[in-house]
Amino acid sequence: QLHLVESGGGLVQPGGSLTLSCVASGYYFDYEVIGWFRQAPGKEREGVSCISSSGYTTNYTDSVKGRFTISRDNSKKSVTLQMNSLKPEDTAVYYCAAARYWERVCVPPIQADYWGQGTQVTVSS
Repeated sequence: QLHLVESGGGLVQPGGSLTLSCVASGYYFDYEVIGWFRQAPGKEREGVSCISSSGYTTNYTDSVKGRFTISRDNSKKSVTLQMNSLKPEDTAVYYCAAARYWERVCVPPIQADYWGQGTQVTVSS
């Protein structure tokens, strides 16, 4: 069993930065692939980034490449999404999700086993 909690969202100006955190409680976090997703009102949920259980493999959707960085610290059961050069288009509720296999979190159709409650990111001019 795994429980995920996101934090770090807020209001930021275009070009600014935010750091999101996904902290897990429970067992076997270091076996889980973690993905970040976002959903804006009226839009479909979008995969943002994924990180393998070891942290050595990462992936990003094209729109955030070069601006966002995903990392994890398994000793702290946490995954971080550092977001730089934020754009209004980044405004969304951001969720983290977990599953044992890359394909369940990072390849549609998403079949993640665990989801956090989400944290709101608003990029406003």
